[in-house]
Amino acid sequence: MNRAAPRECTIEIRVRYAESDPMGYLHHATFFEYFEMGRTELLRQAGFRYRDLEERGVLFAVAKIECRFRAPGRYDDVLHLTTRIERMTRARIDHSYVLRRDATVLAEATSTLACIDRDGRPQPIPDELFVKPAD
Repeated sequence: MNRAAPRECTIEIRVRYAESDPMGYLHHATFFEYFEMGRTELLRQAGFRYRDLEERGVLFAVAKIECRFRAPGRYDDVLHLTTRIERMTRARIDHSYVLRRDATVLAEATSTLACIDRDGRPQPIPDELFVKPAD
């Protein structure tokens, strides 16, 4: 990619009632939805919409994801999710995530996305998306 693309972004998320369990805690499955929101926003800030990539047959499948839960979130908390590209090759993207409420880390996670076609076969990441590693 010739222009400098962002390698990191932070988004604000307010925990909705529907994302909480009966005790008012953020449900563990929702963390993974938040991570997807972070990846999508990072892509958008680089000037791309995932919808447009899908229409071209460029899909990203989660090949691996790991999360370490450190503290609970609660209904109506305002959280900040930082998503970062740690590594990008011609066929995969590795992200890291930190979800915080103020100074408290709620979760730290990593994921590996594989670039695939509509038949599920690996394909190269399009040149315009490729972010070269920082020197």
